[in-house]
Amino acid sequence: MSEINYKHLKPYHLAKRPHRQPMWTRVVIRIASDLCLLGVKNKVTKVNMEGLKPPYFLLSNHMQFVDFYMMSKGTFPHPVSNVVTVDGYYRRAILLEIIGSIGTRKFVSDVSMVKNMLHVVKKNKDVLCMFPEARYSPCGTLAYLPEGVGAMAKKMNVPVVVAKHHGNYLYTPFWSYRHKRKEAVLHTEFKKILTPEQMAEMSPREIDDVIRREMRYDEYRYQYENNIRITYEKRAEGLHKVLYQCPACKTEFKMTSKGATLTCGHCGKSWEMDELGRMHATEGETEFPHVPDWFEWQRENVKKEVAEGRYRFEDDVRVYSLYNPKKFVYLGDAKVVHDENGFTLTGNYEGQPYTVTRSSKGMYGLHVEYEYCYIEPKDCFDISTPTDSFYCYPSKENVVTKLSFATEEIYKKVNPNHTLEN
Repeated sequence: MSEINYKHLKPYHLAKRPHRQPMWTRVVIRIASDLCLLGVKNKVTKVNMEGLKPPYFLLSNHMQFVDFYMMSKGTFPHPVSNVVTVDGYYRRAILLEIIGSIGTRKFVSDVSMVKNMLHVVKKNKDVLCMFPEARYSPCGTLAYLPEGVGAMAKKMNVPVVVAKHHGNYLYTPFWSYRHKRKEAVLHTEFKKILTPEQMAEMSPREIDDVIRREMRYDEYRYQYENNIRITYEKRAEGLHKVLYQCPACKTEFKMTSKGATLTCGHCGKSWEMDELGRMHATEGETEFPHVPDWFEWQRENVKKEVAEGRYRFEDDVRVYSLYNPKKFVYLGDAKVVHDENGFTLTGNYEGQPYTVTRSSKGMYGLHVEYEYCYIEPKDCFDISTPTDSFYCYPSKENVVTKLSFATEEIYKKVNPNHTLEN
């Protein structure tokens, strides 16, 4: 990778040792969380948590920012340090430092993050919270979890707790987060799943398996089984960003959505989402009534492309860098290539050429955003390195979900001994 000269912009050191969260910040966060949840049905339950006090390792699934409100309800009054990626620090780095956050970048190996996590549980003796999916769920199911969480839990030698959220995705789905569905019922269950004594007799892989099993969820099944009716008339608007391939004619990137209806712009077939989140073809066969089944069908198609060596993505992109969380720096137009080798981004900033590369062997996931709120309200993806993050806006329409699939499937192909699964 060639270095980019940002001139007077100073680097931000995400490796800073986390402070212990002051009591006053816990109170403020707790009050603010309750205010943000006014008018929304919500509850927190706890299982196998009797007498449990910090330190412990808290793992949470991730659907939207509302997750943090529910986490506050379940952890108060104990001090918590959250692992937060650099975009979470954007324009509020000092605040994140005050509340004891641990900074990192998406999908990079980060030794300092590991050291800071151990510092929280061993030195501060607090709750260490991590969202191991490292992204909001695109279709309300568990994303791939990184390898090594089990090894980290074993090294910490403290109880492991899982916070499983239900309803958060239904309330603000990632692909339509600006429009809240207040019919949703939010329920977060905190459950102690492992003790240090149990983990002493287990391998890291066995611990990983327990964590994955306990963290699995399916929001559309939860909605259907609990008869949660979403009456919002635009309840499917934006879903085409996730369901980008037509199951009838197999065409990619021509899906559109309006109101409660998805339509293929190539063959014209349409599907309607009912109030319980089920899909129904307006004519003919309904291929996938269950949204996650449609989603995983797309993944299998990408997996086949990768396995047969047919996958390659190339596009012109607009690039913004988040080198320092104070500001995004516009780097102009660039070219991106994604194939079995990984990502290569080449561009020119203020007369100086640059190249950013990420090998597929070390990149198990891709950070994508739909209508990203911090820069342009359009879809983008982020290629991060240990010192920088490059937010790329494709010229091609509706491609970022497939890029995410491809990143995961290529990682699995080039790492045959991987333990990556959801």
